[in-house]
Order: sequence, then structure tokens, then C-alpha cells
Amino acid sequence: VFPRINIRDPYKRLGISREASEEEIQAARNFLINKYAGHKPSIDAIESAHDKIIMQKFYERKNPKINVKKKFREVSQSKVIKAIVSRFEAPSDEFIIKIAAAFLVLGVLTVLFPTEEGPTLQVAISLMASMYFIYSRLKNRIRAFLYG
Repeated sequence: VFPRINIRDPYKRLGISREASEEEIQAARNFLINKYAGHKPSIDAIESAHDKIIMQKFYERKNPKINVKKKFREVSQSKVIKAIVSRFEAPSDEFIIKIAAAFLVLGVLTVLFPTEEGPTLQVAISLMASMYFIYSRLKNRIRAFLYG
């Protein structure tokens, strides 16, 4: 009588590891079938464990698990993405607050002092402020003027 006849896990029932190859699975099945050839319930238990493992392996081949984190890591480490990310750098919090305050003041000036011709002065001041902030980042007047 097969001693592991009541074990539910098919791998433990055949006495193999989950990483076993198909040849090892087949060899374990053949060995156990030959050993317990005279006992029908034992052979049925061995065959059902073998069938479960084979079907599970077939299903895993048919529907492979895709590791999204690994794929994302591969994409984020590509040379193109590294080049793009290295092109930009995040400004400091102080710099962001300075810019936000300057343009907030310009927005308030536009609302408080509307003109009939439009916000010409405010647009000119915002252009100069933009050029100043770009210059403070680039330290190059010509590039700041061209970007501004």
C-alpha cells in the first residue's frame, strides 16, 4: 500500500520538489507505479498526482506570469530613459517658492490694476521674471534670453 495515498499536495505525494523537471516527474511516477503495481488505489493516487502536476505545468506554460515590477525596472533602466531623466533636475523647494511668489504677485497686480489696453505691463514684468529665473538656473545670459 502506497504510504502517501492521502496527501493532497501532488508534489509531496510523488516525493519530488516543485522545481522538478518533467523527466524527474516522469521518473518518480514510473518508479512508484512499478513499486506499487499490485494495489489499484495506490496506482490511482500516483496517476492523479502525476496528472495534476502535468496539467499545472501545462497551464503555467500556457499562461506565464509576467513580473510587472521586473519589466518596469527594465524599462526604467534603458539608456533612452536614463538620458531623458539626466537631462532634467528637480529645482529646490526654495526656488519653487520664489517663482510661485513672484507669479502670484503678478497675478494679484493684474486683478487689482486692470487696464483697458490689457495687462501689457504685467506681461512684460512676467517675461523679465521668467528670464531672471531661467538665468539663475542656467547662469548663461544668452541661453536665458533665448529660452525666455
